[in-house]
Parts: sequence; structure tokens; C-alpha cells
Amino acid sequence: MCGAMTPLAIMFPDLRPEIFSIDIGGFSFALRWYALAYIAGFLAGWWIIYRLMQRPALWPGDTAPMPPARVEGLLTYVIVGVILGGRLGYVLFYQPGYYLANPTEILRVWEGGMAFHGGFAGVIVAGLIFCRRHGVPPWQVADAMALVAPIGIGLGRLSNFVNAELWGRPTTLPWGVVFPGPQAQSCPWDWTEPLCARHPTQLYEAALEGAVLFAVLAWLAWRRGWLKSPGALTGVFVAGYGLGRFAVEFFRQADAQFITPGNPLGHVLSLGPLGLTMGQLLSLPMIIAGVAILFWRRRPA
Repeated sequence: MCGAMTPLAIMFPDLRPEIFSIDIGGFSFALRWYALAYIAGFLAGWWIIYRLMQRPALWPGDTAPMPPARVEGLLTYVIVGVILGGRLGYVLFYQPGYYLANPTEILRVWEGGMAFHGGFAGVIVAGLIFCRRHGVPPWQVADAMALVAPIGIGLGRLSNFVNAELWGRPTTLPWGVVFPGPQAQSCPWDWTEPLCARHPTQLYEAALEGAVLFAVLAWLAWRRGWLKSPGALTGVFVAGYGLGRFAVEFFRQADAQFITPGNPLGHVLSLGPLGLTMGQLLSLPMIIAGVAILFWRRRPA
């Protein structure tokens, strides 16, 4: 365990996962930042897509893919896809053994444990079902969802920071953050610093996968007319997220189940002096698929 203060470390601010809680007559309710991030992300996404459907000039043939009133139905499908896919993805990709032994724990979503790659797969399935049922062009709907997805991702990463979870590997850089809790302060055996400051990788991801990716997609959609090439924005989002996540994984602490004395960084596949984490393994197909979609769909409709 680490002890005294190091002058270059940034101490974690006094933040709590709960915004407020109510306990009346045995009934308790707590609004957490993580839940608020999901709610805000969904609402912001709904509003932007609604406005996009009111701008037919942005779309192929100057025709929006669906009437604005139908966006509310799309939101319902997306919410179900995110929750089911994100939870099942976490169960299958990260802790299958634990949940196989404790199947009832799978339903306890409120305790945390969501995987982006699973949520992404869930949204794809939900979006395809929605498009088929309502006769909506799937690539155009995918572009609309791709444009707003970084908002929810960025807000989710900020809530991860507030929750002091998913922090990075130890660092001596001046912006390293000393996160609370014994796990965050469990330093490597060769660590010589007095405090275990770590990369704030939640903020790295909020910037790359959230703010930067949204800015690029918004610029392409509103300034460069890319919505007229169905699927092009989807390709940029898929490849952009994969690249951002792949890069940040070099600084992110791997999940505990992948860390062993002979594998302290949590690599699951060795590539000479480097290694790939589970997050990088799941991001590689996204990068390849995104680039392929971009080259395939980037043409006038």
C-alpha cells in the first residue's frame, strides 16, 4: 500500500457517485451520476436526431429517412438495445465464470457492469429491427445514431471518473490522479513513489471518444454534407471509437480478472514487447469494419 503525498499527484476531488438520495418510510431512492449520464445522453441524442429529421436538405434526395415523430420510437429501441447488449456484453466478455456461477446477478444492472462493445452490438440489432418494422433506410438511421453516440459515451466516461472507477495504470506524470480506495492504491511491486497516482483514463476517453469524435462527426454532417452518403458517418464513428479506445487502453488499468503476477498489465495476447488488452482485442474489429464501411459507403447516393 502507498502512504504519503507526492507533490506532482492530483488528489481525487470530493465527489460521490450519488447526486442525492431519499429514504422515506423504508423506501429509498438514489439518483447516481452514471444513471444521469445515460438519461442525458438519450435525451440529447433524441433532440439532435429529431432536429436532423427536420432538415431534409441534409439527406440524400433532400428527403429525411423518417418523420420527426418517429424518433421517439427509435429511442425506445435504442434504450433496450444499450441496456441488454451492454449488460450481456459485460457478462460474456469480462466475467463469464462468475455469472455462470451466479446467474441471478446478471439482472442486477443497477450495481454496475456494462460493456460498450456489447451495448454497441445491442444497438445494431435494435436499430435493424426498428428499420425493418417501419421501413426506414438502415444506413441513414445508423448515421443519425452514430452522430449522437459520442455524447452519451463522453457523459458516461465523465460519470466513470466521478465514480472513481475504470482508472488507469500508475504514472508519475503531473496530471496523474490519486484515486480513493485500496484497489487504486495497490501499487506494483516495483513502484517507488509514495502515492499511487494513476492516469485519469476516463477523462482521456471522454475527450477522444466523446468530445473530439462528436466534433468531427458534426462537422462532416453539417459542413461537409456526409449525410448524403449513407453509411459514411457510421464508418467514421466505428473506426474513430475503435482507434480512440485502442489508444487509451495503453494507459488504462486492465480488469482485475486479467491481471496475474506474470501479467501485471493485464495483457491477454502477447505481441513481442507489447500486448493487447481485452478492450483492444474488441476494438480491432471495429477499426477494420469502420474503415471498410467508410471506403464502401463514401460515395454520392
